[in-house]
Amino acid sequence: MTDEDVVRELLAAIPAGCTWLLPIAGDDGTVADFRVAATSDQIHDIYGRGTQRLGGRLRELYPSMVGGPLWVLYLEVMRTGTPATMDDFQFAQSRPGVVAESRFQVSVQRVLGGLLVWWQRVDEHRRRLENTELLGSLGWAEYDLATGHSEWSPGMYRIFARDPADGPLPRTGQAAAILPEDRGIAEAAWQTLDAGAASDVTVRFRIGDTVKHLRILSDLARDADGRQVKIYAVVQDVTARVTSRTEIERLSDQVRVRELTAIAEHRLARQLQQMIQPVPAGPFELDGLEAMVSYLPAESAVAVGGDWYHAQTLPDGRVVLAVGDVAGHGLEAANGMAHLRFALVAWLSVGIRDPGLLLHHLNLLCVQLGITGTAVIGVYDPETRLLPWARAGHMAPMLGRDGHSADLEQPPGLLLGAETEVDFPVASIRLQPGDLILLYTDGLVERRGDIARRAAEVGTHLGAVSTEPGVDPLPRIHRLLHAPSPDDDTCTLAVLVKT
Repeated sequence: MTDEDVVRELLAAIPAGCTWLLPIAGDDGTVADFRVAATSDQIHDIYGRGTQRLGGRLRELYPSMVGGPLWVLYLEVMRTGTPATMDDFQFAQSRPGVVAESRFQVSVQRVLGGLLVWWQRVDEHRRRLENTELLGSLGWAEYDLATGHSEWSPGMYRIFARDPADGPLPRTGQAAAILPEDRGIAEAAWQTLDAGAASDVTVRFRIGDTVKHLRILSDLARDADGRQVKIYAVVQDVTARVTSRTEIERLSDQVRVRELTAIAEHRLARQLQQMIQPVPAGPFELDGLEAMVSYLPAESAVAVGGDWYHAQTLPDGRVVLAVGDVAGHGLEAANGMAHLRFALVAWLSVGIRDPGLLLHHLNLLCVQLGITGTAVIGVYDPETRLLPWARAGHMAPMLGRDGHSADLEQPPGLLLGAETEVDFPVASIRLQPGDLILLYTDGLVERRGDIARRAAEVGTHLGAVSTEPGVDPLPRIHRLLHAPSPDDDTCTLAVLVKT
C-alpha cells in the first residue's frame, strides 16, 4: 500500500472537512494546479461531493478560486512550508441550486509533499446564530475569570446598543448600568453562582435613554481543583413582555427574588455553622475514648438546620458527649445553635457535670430566646466507665456491643423551650471496652418513607462493626451511614470505648 493509499483511507473516515492536495507542475516547473489525492467523505463540499472528487484537479473542480486569495495562499504554503490560516474565505458560485456566497475558515499545512487543507463552513452557523438571537432577542457572553477576557455574540451588542468595534462592555460598566433598586438581585445571583447553582434572574439596565429588562441565565465553570474559571451567560431582552405582564407574573418574580435571598441567607447560615463547630477530618482522642463526628448537609439547598455537637475531655478527666438540634432552618436556627453550644461550654467551665442540670439550664435559655430544640448530653467517667446521660425530646443514643445494637433505655425528657420548670431525669449505663455509642440527630433516620426501617438499618450497621471492630471502626461507621437526608442536616457523633 502506497503512502497515498494510506492517507486516502485515513482522510475518508475523518468527520471533518479535510483534503490532501498534491501539486501538479507546469511546463516551466512551477505549480500549475493541484490534484485531490485524498479527502474526507464525511463532510461534503458546497456541491455535495465527498470522495467523488478524488483524482480531480482544482482548476476543474473549483474554477472560480484559481488566482484568488486562497489559491495564492496554497502556492505560498507550498513554497515556504509555513502553515497558514484564512479565517474568512468567501467562495462565490453562480451555478443554479448552489448557495451563491459561502464563507469558510481554512487552515493549510505542507504535508508529505502536498498540502493538507482543513476547512469549516462558517456562514451557515453564523446565519443560524444571528437569526436565532434576533428572533428571540437573545445574546450570549463568556467571561474568563483568569484573564479578564470577555466575548460577546452579535445579539449582546444589539441588546446593549453598543458598537461591536468597541468590544464587550466591561464588567464595571455593566454593574453601573444596573438600576440601584436591582443591585440586590444581581448580588443574590452572584451568591447563587458561588454556591454552585445556576442563576436565573431578571434585572433592569439603563441603556442610553431607555430602561431594559434583561433576563440573565448564567452558570459558573470550575477547574478540577474547584477554582472558578469561567462564567457563561445567556441574556434575553424581555422588556416588551415585562411591560405587558400580568399581576401573577409580577408576584412570580417576587417569589424568585425571595428564593434567591433565602439561598444567600442559608449559605451564610452554613458558614456560621462551620465557624462555630468545625468538624474534625477524622477520628480524635478523648480520655478513654475515640470519637468521630460526621456532619452531612441536607440535599435541599435551603434546608440548613440547627444541628450541633460537643465532645470534650474536661479538666477533671471526664468526657462530655452531646448532640442537639434547634427547630427551624436558616440563620435563626444557626443563631440558636450557637447560643446553646456556647452556653453548654460555659456551664461546663464552671464545674457543672450533671447532664440533667445542664439540660435544665439549656431549657431556661431556650425559653428566654423563644426557640425550641432537642438535645442529649452524657458525661462519661473513664475511671468507672459509667455514662450518666439525659435527654430533652431527643432520640436515645444507640449502643453497639458484640454484634448487637439497641437504643439505650431512655428516661423521660421534654422538648427544650416547651415549658419553664422541667426536670430531666438522668439514666446511667456502664460501658465496656469495644463498645460503640452513636449519638445522632433526626436527619439520620427521618427520611421519606419508613423511619423504623431506617433506624433498624442504622442499628444493623452499628452491630456489624461492633462484631469485628478491625483497625478503623469509626471511619467504617461513617462510610456506612454516609447518606444525606433530602430535607434536613444530619449530625452523628460515634464513640469507641478503648479502655
